Amino acid sequence: MNQILLFTLLQIQQTESAVETVVNSTPVNEELKLWDLMLTGGPIMIPIGLMLIFAIYLMTERYLNIKRAGKLDPNFMATIKDMVLNDNIAGAKKLCEKTDSPVARMVEKGISRIGRPLKDIGAAVENTGKLEIYKLEKRMPFLATIAGAAPMLGFLGTVTGMILTFHSLALAGDSVTPGDLSSGLYQAMVTTVAGLIVGILAYLGYNMLTGMIEKVIYKMEVTSVEFLDLLQQPSE
Repeated sequence: MNQILLFTLLQIQQTESAVETVVNSTPVNEELKLWDLMLTGGPIMIPIGLMLIFAIYLMTERYLNIKRAGKLDPNFMATIKDMVLNDNIAGAKKLCEKTDSPVARMVEKGISRIGRPLKDIGAAVENTGKLEIYKLEKRMPFLATIAGAAPMLGFLGTVTGMILTFHSLALAGDSVTPGDLSSGLYQAMVTTVAGLIVGILAYLGYNMLTGMIEKVIYKMEVTSVEFLDLLQQPSE
């Protein structure tokens, strides 16, 4: 009976030791925070972060301006046509001044040249259109630069991270531990992902804004042709 009791106690102790070993060897599930992850990217994350902020600002500012430039009353040209054909030049010019749009500014420039040769009016309208297109495309090259430079900076962070990893390996010698490799590999991966995210965001924003600008330019071209055709019609 005593032997059976002793055997049972030994089994219980072995079971408790096994459970304790499993609990102690189970890795702690630490939450990976975004801020801590960014810090592991090293100094390269600073210019990448600045590029992200600047890209968001550029996309927001350009989007609002281009969207506002594309808005135009559908009856605008019909009203201008009636006024010009009825020799109400002052009224047509005043309507253009009240309308904040590249199309309206082009028409206003043409109206202010009425009485001169049609060639001069066309040149004035064309020059005004070029100036408006320049305003629409303002700061767009910066966004294109970010789309190309951010992934390159991420790649630079990858290279520097791998250099740190090999440096740690050289210092550790034969006693290499996972901790010796983690910091360099973290930097390499984090900077690569960050650079790609910023680059993709800027690339998509640039293409979206370029498409919006092309639509506004198309409206300007159609309106300029319509206005010049209007001037060739005889007044009633």
